[in-house]
Amino acid sequence: MSERLQTGDVAPAFTLPDADGNEVSLSSHKGRKVIVYFYPAALTPGCTKQACDFTDNLELLTGAGYDVIGVSPDKPEKLAKFRDKENLKVTLVADPDKTVAEAYGAYGEKKNYGKTYMGIIRSTFVVDENGKIDQALYNVRATGHVARVIKDLGL
Repeated sequence: MSERLQTGDVAPAFTLPDADGNEVSLSSHKGRKVIVYFYPAALTPGCTKQACDFTDNLELLTGAGYDVIGVSPDKPEKLAKFRDKENLKVTLVADPDKTVAEAYGAYGEKKNYGKTYMGIIRSTFVVDENGKIDQALYNVRATGHVARVIKDLGL
């Protein structure tokens, strides 16, 4: 399990394929603020709720200078199905080997119904214009999370 990121840390760089197989890099967003969120699996209830909440608030977020990138271990084909089925507008990228999730401390031990296993820890990071972590939120809940982020950002 990797170290958790703190405010002021440099955000780990990444280049991952989006739902259409195009490469998306954190560095291509330099000069803009980016919300990078990690979720366990496309097309599941909690992850759908969270992605729809980000989509519903995307205009507000982009208007305030924030881009939004959702990261999951799903393959691009599944992300495309997820995007199309739910009419999502956020950028979804695939991290099937979980290296980016590990770099952000968003992959590790989880407990559910008394079982312990390794998995994606639902987490959100606000990266500033200079590529530094402004906020690192771990173990967030899918429901109400986007509203909390918006409130924390003062939007």
